[in-house]
Amino acid sequence: MKQYTANYIDTFIETAPDCPVKSGVVPPDKTPKTIARQEYDMLSENPYRYTSDDIIYAIKGAPKGTDRETFFSRGQPCFRASALTRRYGWGVHSDFEGKIALYAADSDEYKNLSEDKNTKHVRAMRTGK
Repeated sequence: MKQYTANYIDTFIETAPDCPVKSGVVPPDKTPKTIARQEYDMLSENPYRYTSDDIIYAIKGAPKGTDRETFFSRGQPCFRASALTRRYGWGVHSDFEGKIALYAADSDEYKNLSEDKNTKHVRAMRTGK
C-alpha cells in the first residue's frame, strides 16, 4: 500500500498572504476543541517533538480508530492548509528530522527563519481566491 506524508524537512511554512492577523493568535478554547486548537496545544507544549504526520494522525486518524498505515494510504492536508498558518498568524518550522515548532508572525524567531537562506520557504495556502 502506497504511503503518503505531510512532513517537510528543513522548511519554514510562512503565514498565508491573506492571513487576517499580523501576530500569532491562540485559537479559541472551545468544547469540543477545534483542530486548530488541538494542533496549537500539541505544538506549543512540545516544540520539535512531533512531525506533521504525528500531529495529523493524533488529531484526525487515531480518534477514529484508523491505524496509521491505512490513514496515510491517502494523502492528508499538510500544515500549509492548517488554520494556524492561514488564519491565526503562526509559522511552522520543520527541522532536519522533520520535527516541527510554531513561531508567531510578529516574533524575532519568525523573522530570522523567514530570512534564513539555508532553509526552504513555502507559504501557507490562501483562504480566498
